[in-house]
Amino acid sequence: MKYTGPKFKWVRREWINLFGVPKYDIRKRRKLPGQHGGTMPRLSEYGKLLRNKQALKRSYFLSEKQFRSLIMDKAGRYAKNKGLAFDDAAKMFLERRLDVVVLRAGFAKTIMQARQMVNHWHFFVNWKKHNIPSYLVRKGDVIEVRDRLKNSPLYGDAPILTGNFKPVSWLNVDKEKMKIEVIDLPKPEEIKVPADVLKVIEFYAR
Repeated sequence: MKYTGPKFKWVRREWINLFGVPKYDIRKRRKLPGQHGGTMPRLSEYGKLLRNKQALKRSYFLSEKQFRSLIMDKAGRYAKNKGLAFDDAAKMFLERRLDVVVLRAGFAKTIMQARQMVNHWHFFVNWKKHNIPSYLVRKGDVIEVRDRLKNSPLYGDAPILTGNFKPVSWLNVDKEKMKIEVIDLPKPEEIKVPADVLKVIEFYAR
């Protein structure tokens, strides 16, 4: 089920800025969610694994079904076939989602906004209209904002156009044409996530 409640509730629950923007700065409210708040309880080993899983899943704004399938099925098979570390493959697959690529390229401020843009047909992928956020990009893919939307106010304050935003190294971003080229696959050592991915894998492997 898609979560439609306040995102700051998640941030307070995990005690970390899950979405990387000032709006979700945990220092605003450090108490746990609920009428009376509280302090972070001492966690059991299971609790630590669960909190890692929830933090990573929520930072990418995925449902439990989507997240588990991506981590344990797709990334797991890829790691085995390519001889990669499981946690590295998991991070790579999370970053290859189309909505995440839009975010990393600087066309959206948050993963929620990036997801909405993709869902509303804002992009061409390899010159075809596309609205599937879970699409896994490949090397050589070209993603471009549709012509009729390039002058939209929505993109007028996009990070890539307004600040000192630097896209990830595996994407080539043309600000003038509002186009993204996938020139490589994500490098695990460059991917920063708010959780220990090995603990996430351990959670599912129990």
